[in-house]
Amino acid sequence: MLKVENKTIIKKVLFARTTLERTKGLMFEDKKKFDYALVFEFPVESKVRSSLHMIFVFFPIDVLFLNKNKVVVDKTTLNPFTPNYTPKKASKYVIEMPKGKARGIKLGQKVDWS
Repeated sequence: MLKVENKTIIKKVLFARTTLERTKGLMFEDKKKFDYALVFEFPVESKVRSSLHMIFVFFPIDVLFLNKNKVVVDKTTLNPFTPNYTPKKASKYVIEMPKGKARGIKLGQKVDWS
């Protein structure tokens, strides 16, 4: 369950912890099956390492970038086949979710999941 300040945003959470899982991300995912938040955990807090691409992702998504304290430092909506997005601040966690799910989430808010 993904929560922002004790408000449930999305119930189903999956994790991309390995290099292979992070590399694949949502590539070739079926939009109808994307009913979850995908949490990426990176080894270190970094702008470059937490950069994303949308190659072979066929639908728009909302993305949250979190620092090591799980505080939102950037957020965006990415469209299919966006070649690169680098967050404005270093991030340790990136959360991809269906478009519209991040509506109302603000920079500086704490995110938690279980």
